[in-house]
Amino acid sequence: MGSPKALLPLRGSTFLGHLLEVVHQSRKDAESGKEIGCTRVVLGAHTRKITEKIPLDASAIVLNPYWQQGQLSSIKEAIRSLKEVQTDGIVLFLVDHPLVSAALVSELVRQFYASGRAIVLPKFRGKRGHPVIFAARLYEELLAAPAEQGARAVVWAHPDEVLEVPTDEEGVALNLNDPEALRRALGGF
Repeated sequence: MGSPKALLPLRGSTFLGHLLEVVHQSRKDAESGKEIGCTRVVLGAHTRKITEKIPLDASAIVLNPYWQQGQLSSIKEAIRSLKEVQTDGIVLFLVDHPLVSAALVSELVRQFYASGRAIVLPKFRGKRGHPVIFAARLYEELLAAPAEQGARAVVWAHPDEVLEVPTDEEGVALNLNDPEALRRALGGF
């Protein structure tokens, strides 16, 4: 992409900046009173470059020395960073899926608490997307998931525990990992 994905421009901000704003806006679910209690940003490659351009609280930064092993290694580091924090679950945002709204995230959180399901994810026109919420009771399974399958292995192991939340937000299913995908997606948004 010519730049770290976290720093790619998006709607007057960056991919990461937009996702952080989405988290900030959807912190508290008015109906349940539950809130997104803490934020973690897992960084690996380009850590210094990202932290120089995006103001992050030091407590939010999780360094992943194994970032080259893929996305699951970052999920594992995020979960490990929560050892001292009581959580009901984790909302996993992927930096290359930034086109999500705070309203959608709030709805996913609301559905997570209302349904009692272990996994809540958005679905756009039959396609599952991101972000995904995993209940804390699945942390150990995520930590033990095989690298080649990643978090999908945990989703596949619990088909009756998955709640798919329909959405009109195409961004949940758009993986913006190359310049052409980014051009097409932003042309439509």
